[in-house]
Amino acid sequence: MAPHHLPFYLAPGSGTDTLMVVMGVFLIGTILWVGTLYWKLHSLPERMAHKSQKLQFELVAVLGLISLFTHMHIFWVAGLLLALIDLPDFGTPLRSIAGSVEKIADATPAADGGDVPAEAAAPPPADRPVSAKEKEHSHV
Repeated sequence: MAPHHLPFYLAPGSGTDTLMVVMGVFLIGTILWVGTLYWKLHSLPERMAHKSQKLQFELVAVLGLISLFTHMHIFWVAGLLLALIDLPDFGTPLRSIAGSVEKIADATPAADGGDVPAEAAAPPPADRPVSAKEKEHSHV
């Protein structure tokens, strides 16, 4: 019963609404695209920290998850800042120093310049003669 001069965007009386089907597909595609964009943006700090092999990668990942589930954006900003900042590596030099100190402690220099084990360098306390001053100040 519809007249033949109606525009194309109006649904005919006997068929489906083509414009509504096109807009439905467009809406679903737009929602999927915006959702993908949101997830890429949300995981940006974690991807940045992972690419540059940062030590604080786990902390950035945890901050991203906290911000996702609590909707508190300050955690995401903190994760982004942590991903951008290079924290200095204090562990490697400290391990090197500790290893060197252990090597020094295991070997004491002898009179002729050779290494002598620490046990042989000093006599045991029981074999050592005790002076009179040490006896005076001893509380034992």
